[in-house]
Amino acid sequence: MIPTRRFLLLPLLLGLLLCGCSGKHAGIRQELRATDTIRYARNLHIAYYDDYVSVRIRDPWDTLRQRQHYVLVDRDKPRPANLPADGIVICIPVEKAVIYTSVHTAIAEQIGALDRVCGVCEPQYITSPEVLRRIEAGQIADLGVSTSPNVEKIIDIGTELIVASPFENSGYGSAEKLGIPIVEAADYMENHPLGRTEWVLFYGLLLGRRDAAERVFAETARHYEALREMAAGVKHRPTVLLERKYGASWAVPSGGSYIGVLHADAGADYIFRGYPGAKSVHLTFEEVFDRAGEADCWFLKYDTRTPLTYRLLQEEYQPYANFRPWKERHIFACNTITSTYYEDITLHPDLVLEDLIALYHPDLLPGHRQRYYFPLDE
Repeated sequence: MIPTRRFLLLPLLLGLLLCGCSGKHAGIRQELRATDTIRYARNLHIAYYDDYVSVRIRDPWDTLRQRQHYVLVDRDKPRPANLPADGIVICIPVEKAVIYTSVHTAIAEQIGALDRVCGVCEPQYITSPEVLRRIEAGQIADLGVSTSPNVEKIIDIGTELIVASPFENSGYGSAEKLGIPIVEAADYMENHPLGRTEWVLFYGLLLGRRDAAERVFAETARHYEALREMAAGVKHRPTVLLERKYGASWAVPSGGSYIGVLHADAGADYIFRGYPGAKSVHLTFEEVFDRAGEADCWFLKYDTRTPLTYRLLQEEYQPYANFRPWKERHIFACNTITSTYYEDITLHPDLVLEDLIALYHPDLLPGHRQRYYFPLDE
């Protein structure tokens, strides 16, 4: 339990510690100096001013509403007097960040900002040897589960910023009362794979790795677009079914989701492409089988140490064996525990796209070595 007095004084203390600029401040906005050219992300806007950077996050669940506004200021300079009134001020570069997800921890590592990560949640989902080594050595704190992190430890390690993925109609519990800025990393709600990647520009600003972030994004976008153009001219687009049912329903990615876009860019005909938006649609098994029972191929992900096989898939649910891809052995699976799929899908969707193209159209990428998706074993 956190002592009451300490809890109440914390926002004030943090305000003093964070170079005197944590919170909201009124002021007259300067003339805009430059705005970056966000090309793919729909929910992210970054504008550069002389004394600060304005980052606005659109609410993915209510696109007419702004979800957050962050005002980034140089921690080594006096606080500007002209900051906008509606912004949560963050001094950059952040020196001690807590990151709730393995995906964003991987992003920090790949842009060379791991030294700025002081705590993570759910290390069992982290695959990076270096991150795991630092946790073992006590250099990065294990804060427990992201839905109920160790708040007292967050305080004790001097956290300046929390990076967490938002969910609709859900908050951050006791962490919201600490006075520590919470960056709502809504990149996963983007409807284009490169829209997710583009958020690295924001994370690079926060962690003092702007140049590295811009370089990663430029290289990924260039490779992705080259692959997409390669697959655009294919004459035959195989029909594809994605994922499998859990419980009573089958969560089908919509055609407007980044997954739907990814398979379309790989030269596939996604059977459920007609569903709009970025969310998944929950269907019954019968509805899925009625439309996708004769699909050319089936792609799915799983997360068990034991490799998934046709036998295990049939034991899981006997009717799967009625699908044409099961009968003709055209099922491809990705084990998200033994691969870096989730770490790479945000920052390197081009590598996932490459895997998909090589399976849909092997003649386009002869000699390609699969990273994520492999034919299901017997």
